[in-house]
Amino acid sequence: MLKKLSQTVVSAIVVGGLLAGCSTQSDNGTSATSSSAPKQADSTVKKEDKVKLTFWRNSGNDTENAAYDKLVASFMEKYPNISVEMTPIPYSDYDTKLRVSIASGSPPDIMALDAPTVGSYANAGALKPLTAYFKADGNMEDVPKSTLATYTYQNEIYMAPLTESSIAMFYNKKMFQAKGIPLPSKNPDEPWTWDQVLDAAKKINDPANGIFGIDPAQGFGSAGGTAYFKYPIIWQFGGEIMSPDGTTSKGYLDSAQTKKAIQFFSDLYNKDKVSALEYPPDPFPNGKLGITIDGSWSLTNLKEKFPNFKLGEDYDIAPLPKGTAQAVANGSWALGISSKSKNPDEAWKFVNWVTGHDGQKTYAGMTKDIPSRYSAAKDFPELNEYPKNIFVIQNQKYGRPRPITPIFPQMSDAVNKMFEDVTIGKRNIDASIAEAITTIDKANADVKAQQKK
Repeated sequence: MLKKLSQTVVSAIVVGGLLAGCSTQSDNGTSATSSSAPKQADSTVKKEDKVKLTFWRNSGNDTENAAYDKLVASFMEKYPNISVEMTPIPYSDYDTKLRVSIASGSPPDIMALDAPTVGSYANAGALKPLTAYFKADGNMEDVPKSTLATYTYQNEIYMAPLTESSIAMFYNKKMFQAKGIPLPSKNPDEPWTWDQVLDAAKKINDPANGIFGIDPAQGFGSAGGTAYFKYPIIWQFGGEIMSPDGTTSKGYLDSAQTKKAIQFFSDLYNKDKVSALEYPPDPFPNGKLGITIDGSWSLTNLKEKFPNFKLGEDYDIAPLPKGTAQAVANGSWALGISSKSKNPDEAWKFVNWVTGHDGQKTYAGMTKDIPSRYSAAKDFPELNEYPKNIFVIQNQKYGRPRPITPIFPQMSDAVNKMFEDVTIGKRNIDASIAEAITTIDKANADVKAQQKK
Protein backbone atom coordinates (compact mmCIF):
# COMPACT_ATOMS: atom_id res chain seq x y z
CA MET A 1 0.00 0.00 0.00
CA LEU A 2 1.21 3.44 -0.77
CA LYS A 3 0.94 4.70 2.78
CA LYS A 4 3.98 2.49 3.31
CA LEU A 5 5.32 2.79 -0.21
CA SER A 6 8.94 3.77 -0.45
CA GLN A 7 11.59 4.19 -3.06
CA THR A 8 13.53 1.30 -1.62
CA VAL A 9 17.15 1.98 -2.30
CA VAL A 10 18.31 -1.37 -3.58
CA SER A 11 20.82 -0.09 -6.11
CA ALA A 12 23.55 -0.78 -3.58
CA ILE A 13 22.34 -4.36 -3.43
CA VAL A 14 22.82 -4.94 -7.11
CA VAL A 15 25.43 -2.47 -8.29
CA GLY A 16 27.45 -2.50 -5.11
CA GLY A 17 27.44 -6.27 -5.05
CA LEU A 18 25.97 -6.74 -1.59
CA LEU A 19 23.78 -9.49 -2.96
CA ALA A 20 25.73 -10.50 -6.01
CA GLY A 21 27.78 -12.99 -4.06
CA CYS A 22 24.72 -15.04 -3.16
CA SER A 23 23.34 -15.31 -6.67
CA THR A 24 22.18 -18.78 -7.69
CA GLN A 25 21.54 -17.98 -11.31
CA SER A 26 22.70 -20.28 -14.03
CA ASP A 27 24.56 -19.09 -17.09
CA ASN A 28 21.36 -18.58 -19.07
CA GLY A 29 20.08 -16.09 -16.52
CA THR A 30 17.39 -18.28 -15.02
CA SER A 31 17.35 -19.41 -11.44
CA ALA A 32 19.15 -22.67 -10.84
CA THR A 33 16.36 -23.75 -8.52
CA SER A 34 13.50 -22.54 -10.69
CA SER A 35 12.30 -26.00 -11.72
CA SER A 36 12.53 -27.61 -8.30
CA ALA A 37 9.16 -28.55 -6.85
CA PRO A 38 8.40 -28.42 -3.14
CA LYS A 39 9.35 -31.56 -1.31
CA GLN A 40 5.90 -32.69 -0.30
CA ALA A 41 7.24 -35.77 1.44
CA ASP A 42 9.39 -33.61 3.71
CA SER A 43 6.81 -30.91 4.36
CA THR A 44 5.18 -32.70 7.31
CA VAL A 45 7.19 -32.10 10.44
CA LYS A 46 7.75 -35.14 12.59
CA LYS A 47 6.54 -34.95 16.16
CA GLU A 48 10.02 -35.20 17.56
CA ASP A 49 11.30 -32.42 15.28
CA LYS A 50 11.03 -28.75 16.05
CA VAL A 51 11.56 -26.37 13.18
CA LYS A 52 12.33 -22.74 13.94
CA LEU A 53 11.65 -20.11 11.31
CA THR A 54 12.80 -16.50 11.40
CA PHE A 55 10.54 -13.86 9.90
CA TRP A 56 11.54 -10.24 9.37
CA ARG A 57 9.13 -7.48 8.47
CA ASN A 58 8.97 -3.73 8.63
CA SER A 59 7.09 -2.65 11.74
CA GLY A 60 3.79 -1.01 10.94
CA ASN A 61 1.15 0.75 12.99
CA ASP A 62 -0.42 -0.84 16.06
CA THR A 63 -3.22 -2.45 14.08
CA GLU A 64 -0.88 -3.99 11.51
CA ASN A 65 1.40 -5.29 14.23
CA ALA A 66 -1.56 -6.82 16.09
CA ALA A 67 -2.74 -8.50 12.87
CA TYR A 68 0.65 -10.11 12.32
CA ASP A 69 0.80 -11.18 15.97
CA LYS A 70 -2.54 -12.90 15.57
CA LEU A 71 -1.50 -14.66 12.35
CA VAL A 72 1.76 -15.93 13.85
CA ALA A 73 0.00 -17.19 16.97
CA SER A 74 -2.71 -18.98 14.99
CA PHE A 75 -0.11 -20.58 12.71
CA MET A 76 1.91 -21.97 15.61
CA GLU A 77 -1.28 -23.28 17.20
CA LYS A 78 -2.07 -25.22 14.03
CA TYR A 79 1.54 -26.31 13.51
CA PRO A 80 2.92 -26.82 17.04
CA ASN A 81 6.16 -28.27 15.70
CA ILE A 82 6.97 -25.10 13.76
CA SER A 83 7.89 -21.97 15.68
CA VAL A 84 8.06 -18.56 14.04
CA GLU A 85 10.33 -15.92 15.51
CA MET A 86 9.00 -12.66 14.12
CA THR A 87 11.19 -9.56 14.19
CA PRO A 88 9.53 -6.22 13.42
CA ILE A 89 12.16 -3.69 12.34
CA PRO A 90 11.63 0.08 12.17
CA TYR A 91 10.83 1.08 8.63
CA SER A 92 13.79 3.46 8.32
CA ASP A 93 16.24 0.68 9.22
CA TYR A 94 14.56 -2.27 7.58
CA ASP A 95 16.07 -2.27 4.12
CA THR A 96 19.62 -1.74 5.36
CA LYS A 97 19.44 -4.51 7.96
CA LEU A 98 17.88 -6.91 5.49
CA ARG A 99 20.56 -6.23 2.87
CA VAL A 100 23.32 -6.70 5.41
CA SER A 101 21.83 -10.00 6.60
CA ILE A 102 21.65 -11.29 3.03
CA ALA A 103 25.16 -10.14 2.18
CA SER A 104 26.53 -11.82 5.32
CA GLY A 105 24.83 -15.10 4.46
CA SER A 106 22.47 -15.08 7.44
CA PRO A 107 19.14 -13.80 6.16
CA PRO A 108 15.80 -14.59 7.80
CA ASP A 109 13.87 -17.55 6.42
CA ILE A 110 10.95 -15.31 5.52
CA MET A 111 11.02 -11.63 4.66
CA ALA A 112 8.52 -8.94 3.81
CA LEU A 113 9.40 -7.00 0.67
CA ASP A 114 7.85 -4.17 -1.30
CA ALA A 115 6.67 -5.17 -4.78
CA PRO A 116 9.12 -3.06 -6.84
CA THR A 117 12.09 -4.79 -5.21
CA VAL A 118 11.35 -8.25 -6.59
CA GLY A 119 13.62 -7.79 -9.62
CA SER A 120 16.61 -6.79 -7.50
CA TYR A 121 16.35 -9.54 -4.91
CA ALA A 122 15.39 -12.27 -7.37
CA ASN A 123 18.11 -11.31 -9.84
CA ALA A 124 20.67 -11.51 -7.04
CA GLY A 125 19.53 -15.00 -6.06
CA ALA A 126 18.36 -13.92 -2.61
CA LEU A 127 14.86 -15.35 -3.00
CA LYS A 128 13.57 -18.87 -3.51
CA PRO A 129 11.19 -19.28 -6.47
CA LEU A 130 7.66 -19.98 -5.26
CA THR A 131 6.02 -21.02 -8.53
CA ALA A 132 6.02 -24.73 -7.72
CA TYR A 133 4.60 -24.06 -4.28
CA PHE A 134 1.83 -21.90 -5.72
CA LYS A 135 0.96 -24.58 -8.24
CA ALA A 136 0.86 -27.24 -5.54
CA ASP A 137 -1.39 -25.56 -3.00
CA GLY A 138 -1.25 -21.79 -3.42
CA ASN A 139 -4.65 -21.49 -5.16
CA MET A 140 -3.22 -19.32 -7.93
CA GLU A 141 -6.59 -18.89 -9.61
CA ASP A 142 -7.73 -16.87 -6.60
CA VAL A 143 -5.18 -14.13 -7.32
CA PRO A 144 -5.50 -11.77 -10.32
CA LYS A 145 -2.97 -12.64 -13.00
CA SER A 146 -1.74 -9.05 -13.08
CA THR A 147 -1.06 -9.24 -9.34
CA LEU A 148 0.96 -12.44 -9.67
CA ALA A 149 2.81 -10.83 -12.57
CA THR A 150 3.93 -8.07 -10.20
CA TYR A 151 5.88 -10.63 -8.17
CA THR A 152 7.18 -12.61 -11.14
CA TYR A 153 10.71 -12.32 -12.49
CA GLN A 154 11.99 -14.34 -15.46
CA ASN A 155 8.87 -16.51 -15.38
CA GLU A 156 9.14 -17.40 -11.69
CA ILE A 157 6.93 -16.13 -8.88
CA TYR A 158 9.11 -14.95 -6.01
CA MET A 159 6.68 -13.37 -3.55
CA ALA A 160 3.23 -14.10 -2.17
CA PRO A 161 0.96 -11.03 -2.05
CA LEU A 162 -1.03 -10.16 1.06
CA THR A 163 -2.81 -6.88 0.33
CA GLU A 164 -3.38 -4.42 -2.46
CA SER A 165 -4.20 -0.75 -2.84
CA SER A 166 -5.34 1.43 -5.69
CA ILE A 167 -5.91 5.02 -6.70
CA ALA A 168 -8.95 6.78 -8.11
CA MET A 169 -10.32 10.22 -8.95
CA PHE A 170 -11.58 12.21 -5.96
CA TYR A 171 -13.66 15.24 -6.93
CA ASN A 172 -15.35 18.10 -5.08
CA LYS A 173 -19.02 17.41 -5.67
CA LYS A 174 -20.22 20.87 -4.69
CA MET A 175 -17.75 22.54 -7.07
CA PHE A 176 -18.98 20.33 -9.90
CA GLN A 177 -22.61 21.15 -9.16
CA ALA A 178 -21.91 24.87 -8.85
CA LYS A 179 -20.31 24.88 -12.31
CA GLY A 180 -22.99 22.68 -13.85
CA ILE A 181 -20.54 19.87 -14.55
CA PRO A 182 -22.18 16.43 -14.94
CA LEU A 183 -20.99 14.07 -12.23
CA PRO A 184 -18.74 11.18 -13.30
CA SER A 185 -19.99 7.61 -13.21
CA LYS A 186 -19.30 5.53 -10.10
CA ASN A 187 -19.05 2.39 -12.22
CA PRO A 188 -15.42 1.15 -12.14
CA ASP A 189 -15.74 0.16 -15.79
CA GLU A 190 -16.92 3.60 -16.93
CA PRO A 191 -14.14 6.11 -16.25
CA TRP A 192 -13.98 9.60 -17.64
CA THR A 193 -11.42 10.27 -20.32
CA TRP A 194 -8.58 12.63 -19.50
CA ASP A 195 -10.13 15.11 -21.96
CA GLN A 196 -13.32 15.13 -19.88
CA VAL A 197 -11.27 15.62 -16.74
CA LEU A 198 -9.38 18.51 -18.30
CA ASP A 199 -12.64 20.16 -19.38
CA ALA A 200 -13.99 19.94 -15.81
CA ALA A 201 -10.70 21.18 -14.35
CA LYS A 202 -10.78 24.25 -16.61
CA LYS A 203 -14.29 25.14 -15.45
CA ILE A 204 -13.34 24.80 -11.78
CA ASN A 205 -9.96 26.51 -12.07
CA ASP A 206 -9.75 29.90 -10.38
CA PRO A 207 -6.09 30.68 -9.59
CA ALA A 208 -6.89 34.26 -8.56
CA ASN A 209 -8.78 32.84 -5.60
CA GLY A 210 -6.28 30.07 -4.94
CA ILE A 211 -8.44 27.33 -6.45
CA PHE A 212 -6.97 24.87 -8.95
CA GLY A 213 -8.64 22.33 -11.17
CA ILE A 214 -6.60 19.19 -10.56
CA ASP A 215 -3.59 17.63 -8.91
CA PRO A 216 -3.03 14.78 -11.39
CA ALA A 217 -0.44 12.70 -9.54
CA GLN A 218 0.22 13.92 -6.01
CA GLY A 219 2.78 16.50 -7.04
CA PHE A 220 6.50 15.88 -7.33
CA GLY A 221 7.50 13.95 -4.26
CA SER A 222 9.55 10.79 -4.11
CA ALA A 223 10.39 8.72 -7.14
CA GLY A 224 8.31 5.95 -5.58
CA GLY A 225 5.34 8.26 -5.78
CA THR A 226 6.12 8.87 -9.42
CA ALA A 227 6.07 5.15 -10.09
CA TYR A 228 2.73 4.66 -8.43
CA PHE A 229 0.86 7.76 -9.61
CA LYS A 230 2.47 8.79 -12.90
CA TYR A 231 3.13 5.47 -14.62
CA PRO A 232 -0.62 4.82 -15.03
CA ILE A 233 -0.92 8.02 -17.05
CA ILE A 234 1.69 6.68 -19.47
CA TRP A 235 -0.14 3.35 -19.74
CA GLN A 236 -3.52 5.03 -20.14
CA PHE A 237 -2.25 6.83 -23.24
CA GLY A 238 -0.94 3.55 -24.64
CA GLY A 239 2.70 4.11 -23.69
CA GLU A 240 5.23 2.00 -21.83
CA ILE A 241 8.22 2.62 -19.57
CA MET A 242 10.43 -0.41 -20.21
CA SER A 243 10.63 -3.53 -22.32
CA PRO A 244 8.74 -6.58 -21.00
CA ASP A 245 12.00 -8.15 -19.81
CA GLY A 246 12.96 -5.00 -17.90
CA THR A 247 16.28 -4.50 -19.68
CA THR A 248 15.81 -1.24 -21.61
CA SER A 249 13.55 1.78 -22.08
CA LYS A 250 14.69 2.35 -25.66
CA GLY A 251 11.70 2.01 -27.96
CA TYR A 252 9.28 2.28 -25.05
CA LEU A 253 9.87 5.45 -23.07
CA ASP A 254 10.50 7.29 -26.32
CA SER A 255 7.39 5.98 -28.11
CA ALA A 256 4.85 8.41 -29.54
CA GLN A 257 2.25 7.26 -27.02
CA THR A 258 4.54 7.82 -24.03
CA LYS A 259 5.50 11.25 -25.34
CA LYS A 260 1.83 12.15 -25.70
CA ALA A 261 1.18 11.16 -22.08
CA ILE A 262 4.10 13.18 -20.74
CA GLN A 263 3.14 16.18 -22.86
CA PHE A 264 -0.45 16.02 -21.62
CA PHE A 265 0.79 15.90 -18.03
CA SER A 266 3.11 18.86 -18.55
CA ASP A 267 0.39 20.86 -20.26
CA LEU A 268 -1.81 20.64 -17.18
CA TYR A 269 0.76 22.84 -15.46
CA ASN A 270 2.21 24.94 -18.25
CA LYS A 271 -0.37 25.30 -21.01
CA ASP A 272 -3.76 24.79 -19.39
CA LYS A 273 -2.52 25.97 -15.97
CA VAL A 274 -5.11 23.92 -14.10
CA SER A 275 -2.45 22.38 -11.86
CA ALA A 276 0.03 24.05 -9.51
CA LEU A 277 3.56 23.10 -8.50
CA GLU A 278 2.69 23.98 -4.92
CA TYR A 279 -0.59 23.82 -3.05
CA PRO A 280 -1.62 25.01 0.39
CA PRO A 281 -1.92 22.33 3.10
CA ASP A 282 -4.69 19.79 2.44
CA PRO A 283 -6.06 21.65 -0.60
CA PHE A 284 -8.73 19.09 -1.49
CA PRO A 285 -10.69 18.95 1.80
CA ASN A 286 -10.09 22.68 2.29
CA GLY A 287 -11.84 23.58 -0.97
CA LYS A 288 -8.75 24.68 -2.91
CA LEU A 289 -8.66 21.77 -5.35
CA GLY A 290 -11.46 20.48 -7.53
CA ILE A 291 -10.02 17.11 -8.50
CA THR A 292 -7.22 15.00 -7.06
CA ILE A 293 -5.91 11.54 -7.84
CA ASP A 294 -5.53 9.79 -4.52
CA GLY A 295 -5.48 6.37 -2.89
CA SER A 296 -7.87 4.08 -1.06
CA TRP A 297 -6.06 4.81 2.20
CA SER A 298 -7.18 8.47 2.01
CA LEU A 299 -10.79 7.55 2.76
CA THR A 300 -9.91 6.93 6.39
CA ASN A 301 -7.67 9.98 6.57
CA LEU A 302 -10.39 12.31 5.25
CA LYS A 303 -13.01 10.82 7.55
CA GLU A 304 -10.84 11.16 10.65
CA LYS A 305 -9.12 14.49 10.01
CA PHE A 306 -11.87 16.32 8.11
CA PRO A 307 -15.19 15.08 9.57
CA ASN A 308 -17.07 18.04 8.09
CA PHE A 309 -15.91 17.16 4.57
CA LYS A 310 -18.25 14.30 3.89
CA LEU A 311 -18.25 11.61 1.23
CA GLY A 312 -21.42 11.84 -0.83
CA GLU A 313 -22.10 15.43 0.20
CA ASP A 314 -18.89 17.36 -0.30
CA TYR A 315 -16.91 14.95 -2.42
CA ASP A 316 -17.25 11.71 -4.34
CA ILE A 317 -15.01 9.18 -6.02
CA ALA A 318 -14.87 8.00 -9.62
CA PRO A 319 -12.66 5.52 -11.48
CA LEU A 320 -9.18 6.61 -12.50
CA PRO A 321 -9.37 8.49 -15.83
CA LYS A 322 -8.33 6.83 -19.07
CA GLY A 323 -6.77 7.82 -22.35
CA THR A 324 -7.11 4.96 -24.79
CA ALA A 325 -7.16 2.37 -22.01
CA GLN A 326 -7.77 1.89 -18.30
CA ALA A 327 -4.74 1.16 -16.14
CA VAL A 328 -3.66 1.39 -12.52
CA ALA A 329 -0.42 0.36 -10.81
CA ASN A 330 -0.63 -2.61 -8.49
CA GLY A 331 1.68 -4.26 -5.99
CA SER A 332 2.26 -3.79 -2.29
CA TRP A 333 4.17 -5.54 0.47
CA ALA A 334 4.44 -9.30 0.10
CA LEU A 335 6.24 -12.26 1.66
CA GLY A 336 9.24 -14.04 0.19
CA ILE A 337 11.41 -16.96 1.27
CA SER A 338 15.18 -16.77 1.44
CA SER A 339 17.07 -18.93 -1.03
CA LYS A 340 19.28 -19.90 1.91
CA SER A 341 16.49 -21.09 4.17
CA LYS A 342 17.15 -24.60 5.49
CA ASN A 343 13.42 -25.16 5.92
CA PRO A 344 11.78 -23.77 2.78
CA ASP A 345 8.81 -26.15 2.89
CA GLU A 346 7.93 -25.11 6.42
CA ALA A 347 8.53 -21.47 5.45
CA TRP A 348 6.04 -21.89 2.62
CA LYS A 349 3.49 -23.29 5.07
CA PHE A 350 3.73 -20.03 6.99
CA VAL A 351 3.71 -17.81 3.90
CA ASN A 352 0.71 -19.66 2.51
CA TRP A 353 -1.03 -19.42 5.88
CA VAL A 354 -0.60 -15.66 6.08
CA THR A 355 -1.37 -14.88 2.43
CA GLY A 356 -4.08 -17.50 1.89
CA HIS A 357 -7.79 -16.75 2.08
CA ASP A 358 -8.15 -17.05 5.85
CA GLY A 359 -4.94 -15.18 6.56
CA GLN A 360 -5.89 -12.30 4.27
CA LYS A 361 -9.35 -12.17 5.79
CA THR A 362 -7.86 -11.96 9.28
CA TYR A 363 -5.31 -9.32 8.31
CA ALA A 364 -7.63 -7.14 6.21
CA GLY A 365 -10.41 -7.49 8.75
CA MET A 366 -8.18 -5.76 11.28
CA THR A 367 -6.26 -3.30 9.08
CA LYS A 368 -9.06 -2.48 6.60
CA ASP A 369 -6.63 -3.00 3.72
CA ILE A 370 -7.70 -4.55 0.42
CA PRO A 371 -6.97 -8.30 0.21
CA SER A 372 -5.16 -9.42 -2.92
CA ARG A 373 -7.30 -12.56 -3.31
CA TYR A 374 -10.68 -12.52 -5.03
CA SER A 375 -12.25 -14.76 -2.39
CA ALA A 376 -11.05 -12.70 0.56
CA ALA A 377 -12.23 -9.43 -1.01
CA LYS A 378 -15.67 -10.93 -1.62
CA ASP A 379 -16.01 -11.67 2.09
CA PHE A 380 -16.08 -7.97 3.00
CA PRO A 381 -19.39 -6.30 2.05
CA GLU A 382 -17.83 -2.82 2.10
CA LEU A 383 -15.30 -3.85 -0.55
CA ASN A 384 -18.14 -4.78 -2.88
CA GLU A 385 -19.97 -1.50 -2.48
CA TYR A 386 -19.25 2.12 -3.40
CA PRO A 387 -16.74 3.65 -2.90
CA LYS A 388 -14.29 0.84 -2.08
CA ASN A 389 -15.49 -1.38 -4.91
CA ILE A 390 -13.94 1.14 -7.31
CA PHE A 391 -10.49 0.50 -5.88
CA VAL A 392 -10.97 -3.27 -5.70
CA ILE A 393 -12.36 -3.78 -9.20
CA GLN A 394 -9.87 -1.40 -10.81
CA ASN A 395 -7.02 -3.36 -9.29
CA GLN A 396 -8.44 -6.74 -10.22
CA LYS A 397 -9.35 -5.86 -13.81
CA TYR A 398 -6.98 -3.07 -14.81
CA GLY A 399 -3.99 -3.44 -12.50
CA ARG A 400 -0.51 -3.49 -14.03
CA PRO A 401 2.92 -4.20 -12.57
CA ARG A 402 5.41 -1.39 -12.39
CA PRO A 403 8.50 -2.34 -14.44
CA ILE A 404 10.01 -5.51 -13.00
CA THR A 405 13.73 -4.90 -13.18
CA PRO A 406 16.80 -5.17 -10.95
CA ILE A 407 17.37 -1.46 -11.48
CA PHE A 408 13.94 -0.25 -10.38
CA PRO A 409 15.32 2.51 -8.10
CA GLN A 410 17.58 3.94 -10.81
CA MET A 411 14.85 3.62 -13.43
CA SER A 412 12.29 5.28 -11.19
CA ASP A 413 14.67 8.12 -10.36
CA ALA A 414 15.36 8.68 -14.06
CA VAL A 415 11.67 8.75 -14.98
CA ASN A 416 10.87 11.03 -12.04
CA LYS A 417 13.58 13.44 -13.19
CA MET A 418 12.18 13.30 -16.71
CA PHE A 419 8.74 14.37 -15.48
CA GLU A 420 10.28 17.16 -13.44
CA ASP A 421 12.51 18.39 -16.26
CA VAL A 422 9.66 18.55 -18.76
CA THR A 423 7.05 19.96 -16.38
CA ILE A 424 8.99 22.14 -13.95
CA GLY A 425 12.07 22.93 -16.04
CA LYS A 426 10.08 23.13 -19.30
CA ARG A 427 12.85 21.19 -21.00
CA ASN A 428 12.49 19.69 -24.45
CA ILE A 429 10.62 16.41 -24.09
CA ASP A 430 12.83 14.46 -26.51
CA ALA A 431 16.01 15.55 -24.75
CA SER A 432 14.58 14.68 -21.34
CA ILE A 433 13.46 11.24 -22.47
CA ALA A 434 16.80 10.55 -24.17
CA GLU A 435 18.64 11.38 -20.95
CA ALA A 436 16.37 9.07 -18.95
CA ILE A 437 16.98 6.21 -21.39
CA THR A 438 20.75 6.74 -21.20
CA THR A 439 20.61 6.63 -17.39
CA ILE A 440 18.49 3.48 -17.39
CA ASP A 441 20.68 1.69 -19.95
CA LYS A 442 23.82 2.55 -17.98
CA ALA A 443 22.28 1.15 -14.80
CA ASN A 444 21.47 -2.08 -16.63
CA ALA A 445 25.01 -2.27 -17.99
CA ASP A 446 26.39 -1.81 -14.46
CA VAL A 447 24.28 -4.72 -13.22
CA LYS A 448 25.50 -6.99 -16.00
CA ALA A 449 29.11 -6.00 -15.38
CA GLN A 450 28.73 -6.71 -11.67
CA GLN A 451 27.27 -10.13 -12.36
CA LYS A 452 30.28 -11.07 -14.51
CA LYS A 453 32.69 -10.44 -11.66
